Amino acid sequence: MLAKIKPSNFIDALQLELSAMQGTPLRGILRDDSGLICSTLEKKIVHEHEQFTWSGLNDLPYGRYTVELFQDDDGPDAERLKMNLVKRI
Repeated sequence: MLAKIKPSNFIDALQLELSAMQGTPLRGILRDDSGLICSTLEKKIVHEHEQFTWSGLNDLPYGRYTVELFQDDDGPDAERLKMNLVKRI
């Protein structure tokens, strides 16, 4: 799985760019600095290269967050991507 989140600072949404995941369900978890789940995402990836917006994050307080993206596969070889983000004004 190749994924980019542009940029690493956000206000009310995250812009994601995915590649090499065609036909694979994507799951995402956004956690605050204390580890609490603030938002979740589930999306089926239709195209080999796809861009989309994870919206609905406007009500979150400003601060540091961690996003974890993974394919809908709970096996031991499941790919996971973890990235630190900052919500700004």
